[in-house]
Amino acid sequence: MDQEQLKTLLDKNTEHFPRVLRKFNEENADLFQFEKFHKNDLWFSLWKAVFGILNDDGLEKYHTVCLNTIRILSRDESSLLKNNIVPDISCLLKLAHLVASGGTNMAATTPDAIDQSYNTDVVVEALKCLCNLVFQNVEVRRECIRQNVADVIFQRLSSSTQTESSIELFDMKLLFLVTALDTTVRSRVLIELNGLTYLTELLDEKFRVTSEFSAQQFDVAIELLKVMFNITSSSDKSPSENEIQSLHLTSVIREILIRFSDMKTDRERSVIAHSIDLLTNISSSCLSELIVKCDSTAKSSEKRPIFECRNVSALSTVLRYLHYTLEENEKSSSTNKNLVTPVLAILVKCISSNSIMRRYVRSVILPPLRNVYKRPEEGNELRNYLCRLQGSPDLVVRNLTYELLLVCCKKNQSRLIKYFGYGNMAGLFANAGLMAGRKVETNEFSSEGEDSDTPEYNDMRHAINPVVGCYVPPTPNPLDNMTEEQKEYEAEKLVNLVDQLHRGGIIQPCRINAEGKPEPVDHILELQEELPKQHDLHKNAKE
Repeated sequence: MDQEQLKTLLDKNTEHFPRVLRKFNEENADLFQFEKFHKNDLWFSLWKAVFGILNDDGLEKYHTVCLNTIRILSRDESSLLKNNIVPDISCLLKLAHLVASGGTNMAATTPDAIDQSYNTDVVVEALKCLCNLVFQNVEVRRECIRQNVADVIFQRLSSSTQTESSIELFDMKLLFLVTALDTTVRSRVLIELNGLTYLTELLDEKFRVTSEFSAQQFDVAIELLKVMFNITSSSDKSPSENEIQSLHLTSVIREILIRFSDMKTDRERSVIAHSIDLLTNISSSCLSELIVKCDSTAKSSEKRPIFECRNVSALSTVLRYLHYTLEENEKSSSTNKNLVTPVLAILVKCISSNSIMRRYVRSVILPPLRNVYKRPEEGNELRNYLCRLQGSPDLVVRNLTYELLLVCCKKNQSRLIKYFGYGNMAGLFANAGLMAGRKVETNEFSSEGEDSDTPEYNDMRHAINPVVGCYVPPTPNPLDNMTEEQKEYEAEKLVNLVDQLHRGGIIQPCRINAEGKPEPVDHILELQEELPKQHDLHKNAKE
């Protein structure tokens, strides 16, 4: 862009400036580095020249190409911070039809008061510009909030006139950004605009009315779920109001989980993921809506699993999504915390709040043990993935996995050792205070037995190695063919190696304290003094 081309824009010569802008847009469509526009204040000169055209109603036919240019320029964060662009936001809001004719008091403006006769391409491009600017610049964000953008978006959504999907998509994107980046807007949407109730109805309607979703309709639904996640992060409403709304919202999410249970496409999986994210903000007392009581004669099927006279299809979808996510993570040799954490969190909330859900989740994660010849961490079942997940470097993921398995087994160490082996569970026992056989005193769970040992397990129980959690073929004792001198030499060698590790700070001797957790000792001899106490503690735990 040279000075001559810039002059063409300033002169608003309709024979030349559209061609100049189209060429600029084509050449810079993928531009994100704007150093060349920082010389001679070219960025700001171009910005003001284009807004000179946008503010001219007589040049409306050229507004789309102008907005495309502004969208490209809005990627330059440093120029947005350096220059005062706030006065131009009113123009963008006007072009996006986000200025209500009723003034700043949005509550007094009827939805039909908003002009619905607009050029869709212009509105969409203006919304794209606003999304970029709200994300990049705090002053622009404040100006949009001052002009009650959220109010007008809600009015457009509730208008009797059908809104184009493309406009609805970027309305949702803009609303998502505003509610994500400013907590006061969340509270306003939740309380003053009664946003959760309205958006829940809108979400329900979209999934009930639409039989086949287009890619854009999926994208609108996903953005809608993201907005709802933001506003439910605010806890300004009273508990009773929240519970009434949350029960309805949970039932709507249940139907979404059931509808897209096949997870055939990336967009369907994205809907499932964002639905699960939203569930994490819902009170545990409302999660029972995920399962529906059904007739005792109802038969279970793969598409409609029945468990204890409850339709658990939605919960089944959550578990299968977890399985899918863990499988994909292992294929890419990474743990996507943003995908795994919400699923683990919602499963922990479900099984901690409802015994039927706990028993169902346990039946899927920890089915009756038949193959006792394979280590718990080997295989492609959900139990195997969760066992491997305990080695995750991410502390949040690891702790949630521990909590899920712990509650599934009703905080019973023997069950955890049975399914995963003591070696895999040692970290959990240390964190939960379950070392040395110490039991957690709790009234959280009923006393009924849930173990259903298979004949295969019972036949091999005596030969299963509790440390690795499976049958290990007997191996020759390496000490059998050694002389006493050789044994003494190997013992001294082992002691020296352990001492080196201790002195190097690699290992630290510990004893188990009264809380069932490892506690460092100052001297190795303290372990000898502790042995009788540990023996008594272990004996009492067995009794």
